[in-house]
Amino acid sequence: MTKFYSKSFNELSALELYNLMKLRVDVFVVEQNCPYEELDGLDTAQQTQHILGYDNNELVAYARCLAPNTSYENSAAIGRVLVKQSHRGKGLAQAVVSLAKDICVSHWPDNGIEISAQCYLTDFYEAQGFKIVGEQYLEDGIPHIHMIAV
Repeated sequence: MTKFYSKSFNELSALELYNLMKLRVDVFVVEQNCPYEELDGLDTAQQTQHILGYDNNELVAYARCLAPNTSYENSAAIGRVLVKQSHRGKGLAQAVVSLAKDICVSHWPDNGIEISAQCYLTDFYEAQGFKIVGEQYLEDGIPHIHMIAV
């Protein structure tokens, strides 16, 4: 059974930080063949929350929650949502997104939640309570769409 934890940057151990960065690079850079600036400076922001999902002490799911006015004016943001390839199809993506939404609401109850979703995941995010706002755009060469929690 996967156990989830939410931690600020300062609460992460060096090993947790290494593992989350490695998993993000494995999925977003290597698996998706998309070189981009992974270390964007937002991980260390004071209010950023890192959601870590562990299965038998192995990091298998991750997301980060950003405070309002970090990525979007007056809204919190959820990003870097991922599930390790070996653990997909087990409901972990739904679990990590649900927890991320709960964390955003508990930390920033008076603000909305926005995401920049890869277009092929639109149906998934709509099922998680998001709706499309705006037109498709390219981000790091991958089609994305702006969505908000409803």
